[in-house]
Amino acid sequence: MSARTYAVRGMACGHCAVFVAEEIETIAGVTAVAVDVDDGTVTVSSDQDLDIDDVRAAVEEAGYELTGT
Repeated sequence: MSARTYAVRGMACGHCAVFVAEEIETIAGVTAVAVDVDDGTVTVSSDQDLDIDDVRAAVEEAGYELTGT
């Protein structure tokens, strides 16, 4: 099990958090997603190493920008 925190730009409210979490949860291996809108971060727990391109694509699908890890 591993956990990694990513910086996400553009989130402003609880609805933003839900959209981002829902998209990231579709990535194979993801076991939990915790979004902190105030800090602009998303912590993703998984049972395998995730490809950052998959995380970036999920965040962009939700309408936001992955800005760092």
